[in-house]
Amino acid sequence: MEWYLKVMRDNYANFKGRARRKEYWMYTLIFTVLLIALMTIMFSVLSFSDETGIETGPGVYLTVILVIVFLFAHFIPTIALTVRRLHDTGKSGWWYLIVLVPYLGNFVIFIFTLIDGDRGDNKYGSNPKI
Repeated sequence: MEWYLKVMRDNYANFKGRARRKEYWMYTLIFTVLLIALMTIMFSVLSFSDETGIETGPGVYLTVILVIVFLFAHFIPTIALTVRRLHDTGKSGWWYLIVLVPYLGNFVIFIFTLIDGDRGDNKYGSNPKI
């Protein structure tokens, strides 16, 4: 949880520097667990009827708003963290634009986030493992 809070509190929109693999993947894990929990709550407040299908109520609208706010609140920190992770591997943050290429772009970013960071200093800063 400390890695998640570090990104959300200390490095919310920090695109400079480097982020190690552990920081990236722990943030991603906590983000995914929270998103799944919110989606579970959203689908649990749906009520089903035999005649009309799905009936929505104020609880559904509230949870949909919560999910949207959650996603907007995490949009910039997620991009910033990915850019810092790319910096750790010695790549420019502009590589993140490759996600605009369908399927292939996300796969390339996934591979880049798995690669170990540069040992020692690089042009983006000092080694975050030290």
